[in-house]
Amino acid sequence: MKKVTLLSLFSGREKEGEGDGDRVGSDFPPKRLNALKVQQILAAAETMVSKWDADTSAYAGVTSLWYESRSEAKEYLGCVSDLQSAMRFLSATDPSSPLLVKAKNLMVLAMKRLQKEFYQILAANRCHLDPESLSGRSSTSTSEFDEDNDSEDEIRKVGKSIVDVESASSLAMADLRSIAESMIAFGYGKECVKVYKILRKSIVDEGIYRLGIERTSSAQIQRMDWDVLEMKIRGWIHAVKVAVRTLFSGERFLCDHVFSASQSIGETCFADITGEAARLLFAFPESVAKGKYSPEKIFRILDLYDAIAELWPEIESTFSYEMSGFVRAQAMSALVKLGDAIRSMMADFEAAILKDSSKAPVPGSGLHPMTRYVMNFLSVLADYRQIIADITADCPVKNSLPNAISECLNNEPIATRFAWLVLSLLCKIDGRSELYGDVSFSYLFLANNLHYIIQKVQSSELRVVLGDSWVRMHAEKLRQYSANYERTAWKKVTTALAEIPADANRDSFRQAFRRFNVAFEEAYRAQTAAVVVDSSFREELKSSIAQKIVPAYRSFYGRFRAFMRREVDGEPAVTFSPEDIENCLSGLFYGSGTGSAPSSVHARASSR
Repeated sequence: MKKVTLLSLFSGREKEGEGDGDRVGSDFPPKRLNALKVQQILAAAETMVSKWDADTSAYAGVTSLWYESRSEAKEYLGCVSDLQSAMRFLSATDPSSPLLVKAKNLMVLAMKRLQKEFYQILAANRCHLDPESLSGRSSTSTSEFDEDNDSEDEIRKVGKSIVDVESASSLAMADLRSIAESMIAFGYGKECVKVYKILRKSIVDEGIYRLGIERTSSAQIQRMDWDVLEMKIRGWIHAVKVAVRTLFSGERFLCDHVFSASQSIGETCFADITGEAARLLFAFPESVAKGKYSPEKIFRILDLYDAIAELWPEIESTFSYEMSGFVRAQAMSALVKLGDAIRSMMADFEAAILKDSSKAPVPGSGLHPMTRYVMNFLSVLADYRQIIADITADCPVKNSLPNAISECLNNEPIATRFAWLVLSLLCKIDGRSELYGDVSFSYLFLANNLHYIIQKVQSSELRVVLGDSWVRMHAEKLRQYSANYERTAWKKVTTALAEIPADANRDSFRQAFRRFNVAFEEAYRAQTAAVVVDSSFREELKSSIAQKIVPAYRSFYGRFRAFMRREVDGEPAVTFSPEDIENCLSGLFYGSGTGSAPSSVHARASSR
């Protein structure tokens, strides 16, 4: 393909089988030239070209014209330009002149020298013209200033070295450009391009290799362990940023500068130099996107998508040439395929929620594993909300939300999608609450799981997505669940306290305490198995229960203190002191499952 492209660029000269500078301009014969002037030009050209002919001069074979004397190098280019003018004059006035043959031979030698100089400048300035190395050297120097707090002298020295590097690269670029312009103008663009592509492609290929990009087939990627693939994804994300922002961008800049005389040549060079490396680079995300992954793997796929999406403006500008269109197409293809994979994984995630069919109740009405999994997933997914919004823009949520939820959502593009996923989870949790035989455990289960959901929303970017109104609405529902739990779990206890008459006699006193003792024992025995995972919610719930029981019991207990030491039928009239009640309540919601009040409570009551 490379040869075909170059043949098309230089078809005029190639078809004639000539490579000796037979470039003919439109100004025939050149003005202000005559036979004498032509002879003078040929004599000067012969002197200059012979001096720097490596075949006849040992000195010319081991040194560089541009390195020895830039002013003489400029004279050399001027001499070659004059030689070209003389050739045009002779071609127009005397095509069979021996002088024309001599001029052509001199031009071949001159172009051979320029090709050599072009190669030497490229090779000698490899490090200066390596955009990756130059960028790395500058950033390293800057970081060293910040971290080590170097002295001003050291900073000045390093700064000067950076200026020297930039100055050297600028000189090299200017020299390459002047040689390229001359060779292209004299019909020797092919020779110039050949040298340039060989050297510059080796730099780009080496850069890609050093970034860890290697040829890997789709089949190999599909067979990789996830840990290995995840490591490769992280490495690729770093590599693509360096490649696009430094390696390819720097190569495009250099190519445009050196071949500013011919955009078509510059375009061809850049495409041939970077094409293979760019194909290799963007083949990786395409191959990854073809795999089938579980929903929790979505975040690394999102990272791949984000890396390309973030770099897309730079990819477009760097590979804007028509001949580099295949790179843009491949990068966009990778983006589209990654988007398809992400949508598929999100659909699988939603399906996993809806299809969950676990029937075993969570011990102690604690946190359901699905709640933890879904909310952890969504809280991280919310960090990618802008990407998710872009990917799912054309895929609206199929199910409609209740008006109460829709009206309280933030004006975020993906709020409805996230709210639907949370609602799906809540519906599943509501169904799992029916697995408990004790209705108080059902309410505690709902409260535990809703509290966790609200907590995850408030502590993550989900709050930005769903909004404060959504949080307030569900916090009110949490209060209802908590109140319903307290009411159903401790109703007999609070009722026993409420039924104590203000003017109780000995019998009513005995009966009231016994009713309370039985009610509290029964409630406490049942609730010792209950679990509240979050410590703050646990203390809040215990405090609320204690406020409803302890003050009323303390008042009751105080009014009948005179009867505390008496026994009826050999049994203690009072089983619990107010402090005993507080101690029992303070030990709730750890899932201890002791089954009854501690025996020490009975012992203390009996000793009174």
